[in-house]
Amino acid sequence: MRILRVVTFLVLFTLVTGHENLNSHMFPRPLIIEYPEPHHHQLKDEVQLQCTSWRFAVETNNLGPWKTIPEECGNYVRQYIEGGAYKMDIDRVSDEAGAYAKSRDLGADGKDVWVFDVDETLLSNLPYYSDHGHGLEVFDSVEFEKWVEKGMAPAIGSSLKLYQDVLSLGFKVFLLTGRGERHRGITVENLMNAGFRDWHKLILRGSDDHGKTATTFKSERRNEMVEEGFRILGNSGDQWSDLLGSSASNRSFKLPNPMYYIP
Repeated sequence: MRILRVVTFLVLFTLVTGHENLNSHMFPRPLIIEYPEPHHHQLKDEVQLQCTSWRFAVETNNLGPWKTIPEECGNYVRQYIEGGAYKMDIDRVSDEAGAYAKSRDLGADGKDVWVFDVDETLLSNLPYYSDHGHGLEVFDSVEFEKWVEKGMAPAIGSSLKLYQDVLSLGFKVFLLTGRGERHRGITVENLMNAGFRDWHKLILRGSDDHGKTATTFKSERRNEMVEEGFRILGNSGDQWSDLLGSSASNRSFKLPNPMYYIP
């Protein structure tokens, strides 16, 4: 049997090597595929897609806690913020919120409430973040507070319009911010200079709120509103921690913010 195998192999080998017209596919050779190296524009497109996917995960609250934007997404976030898409997204959120506000039938008791966050919801800190990589740098509370104390944050245009529309419809406006109580004076001044007036209450973090997450702090303050008989019909914020938790509003509106994350 062994001799027969050897003879068979030799016959086949002779057939393969001795006849040039033999079908070359009878004994296929190993197939090796070599992919071409991606061109520069393909790599750029890949980064664009990856960063778009990352921003989608941020806005849908599908991403775990993060401290900085991905380094490779620095240009992407800058272009998104400065190129018009960011403003367009904010305007759309504000338009939808305004349509919802107008659709509500408010009670005659003046207890219907709209809650607004402040930073990146009513006031824009882009002058600060443009100097700090639009989120590429780890947040520095000391440096940011220096910016806050200048009282120069401009209004977000479509948010100012929504704010004024909500007031004109008869909502009570509560401003609920993670800023500390020691910044009340400069925050009031900044808000008024930017065109925001006639709010019912401005709520800031007190000394007892130190160490609480934003979700906990804001839930507690909304709980107090409800206990006082207010009905929270709308809530606008740029962080999910502005909107989630207990005593959530009937409808919440998330403004885009790919620059930082607050739990």
